[in-house]
Amino acid sequence: MALTEEPQSLVEDSGDERPKWDNKFQYLLSCIGFAVGLGNIWRFPYLCQTYGGGAFLIPYLIALVFEGIPLFHIELAIGQRLRRGSIGVWTAISPYLGGVVSAGLGCFTVSFLVSLYYNTILMWVLWYFLNSFQNPLPWSSCPPDRNRTGFVDECQGSGVVSYFWYRQTLNISADIGDSGALQWRLLMCLAACWVVVYLCVIRGIESSGKVIYFTALFPYLVLTLFLIRGLTLPGAKEGLLYLFTPNLEILRNPRVWLDAATQIFFSLSLAFGGHIAFASYNPPRNILSLINAFELPDQSVSRDDYPAVLADLNATQPARVARLLLRSCRLEDFLDKSASGTGLAFIVFTECLLHLPVAPAWAVLFFGMLFTLGLSSMFGNMEGVITPLLDLGVLPRSVPKELLTGLVCLACFACALCFTLQSGNYWLEIFDNYAASLNLIIFAFFEVFGVVYVYGMNRFCNDIEWMTGRRPNLYWRVAWKLVSPLLLLSVFGAYLVLLVQKPLSYKAWNPQHVGPSMKPFPDDPLHGQCACHLCLRMGGSECIQDWGPSRPGAPAP
Repeated sequence: MALTEEPQSLVEDSGDERPKWDNKFQYLLSCIGFAVGLGNIWRFPYLCQTYGGGAFLIPYLIALVFEGIPLFHIELAIGQRLRRGSIGVWTAISPYLGGVVSAGLGCFTVSFLVSLYYNTILMWVLWYFLNSFQNPLPWSSCPPDRNRTGFVDECQGSGVVSYFWYRQTLNISADIGDSGALQWRLLMCLAACWVVVYLCVIRGIESSGKVIYFTALFPYLVLTLFLIRGLTLPGAKEGLLYLFTPNLEILRNPRVWLDAATQIFFSLSLAFGGHIAFASYNPPRNILSLINAFELPDQSVSRDDYPAVLADLNATQPARVARLLLRSCRLEDFLDKSASGTGLAFIVFTECLLHLPVAPAWAVLFFGMLFTLGLSSMFGNMEGVITPLLDLGVLPRSVPKELLTGLVCLACFACALCFTLQSGNYWLEIFDNYAASLNLIIFAFFEVFGVVYVYGMNRFCNDIEWMTGRRPNLYWRVAWKLVSPLLLLSVFGAYLVLLVQKPLSYKAWNPQHVGPSMKPFPDDPLHGQCACHLCLRMGGSECIQDWGPSRPGAPAP
């Protein structure tokens, strides 16, 4: 039975002044759009494939049940009950929990940093989206060499898709020590992305709530189209069987469990503060080689015939076949070379688009889908920044909300300028690897600890019963009080051990060897002027050394 009187609260309800969602569906779409971001498209499938296919789902589901869902419930419930942003909620529970090393200001800082990271990806997506209105697609062939006949050597050696990404899009420098020049086309795309974000969040949920109907639903329409198309392609059955057939031996690797536990934070967008803010407003190349070498008729060897033809030629003319240096066509070997992150989105996926009929149309749909998917997540990230600033009264109430939103977007744009340098991709890799993961684990632990042991389990359960009419059952109470904190501490310890054991490195483009290669981060402190250097010092300082983009003696752009 629901409580007839409101339980004792730490703050007075300001629901009359606070904006509200138009309806529950709008709130649901906003939470889904924030939670299901770009990481679900390019990181989760990669982890599934890397760690034994279906076997990865076992630790992932365990982490989801005992870590992800309980934390998700806490963020939604405490945000709706106290009706404040991340800093206000945790400061109301305890002033110590609002500090920089705990939940409040920490969630605010991570949301700010991740906003820079996310909108940089949208910058690249917008660049590819604009280039998709060409036939043929610009990454379908190598550009001609201006100094001699033929094509650019770097493109021929690396592949046209990789060349378009690393050279024609990023114009990437050789290493992070060489900042390089500002890429004006990327700068214009970055400015356009921040203008779009500003127009969507200009009035908070009152404006983003209208846009979310399209940005949250459109990606699922496009993904459904790609799913139907993918299931009709040759080899779809074999690929799905390989992906989801569990390799249980790999579960002995502790890294599998660690990656599953940390992926939960990105799958549900936990500990960013966005859910709290939202809730506060609620009430075939080998075949061609054979045909050319043995002068076979065109299209005389199909995909299904290839193994038998190759076996026959190996038996009759083994020397000639050996000279062709044919690559293995095993599905397992191909999938084991898969990529994640930007490499998956801007190299692997873009190459797949070339093999689809009417490739430009599919490219427009794909990059349009990525842009709306990232834009939905940006709504949550920006609410995680703007809502706490409004609650803290950073500007007088007479100052319109549109001005505060504009100042925040302008500050983010200024801090993200380093991503438009030739070394920008290296800085984004630092953000991706070190600016969020470890911090999110720490903040999530303080969230659980603050609610259960500071705010009080009994008071929190009373609040939920008052809001929903149902008291949390034994599963929720055990997960909140025991399982989730212990799991988070275990993940935190394992993550620290991994950081100590593994040298810090990044993937740098090497035009001489024509491809990316791993390089260690510089040992000496760098004295750069990059805006990212300043932003990283605002949060995640326990993970990031004092690296900068350039140092005396570094090669000139």
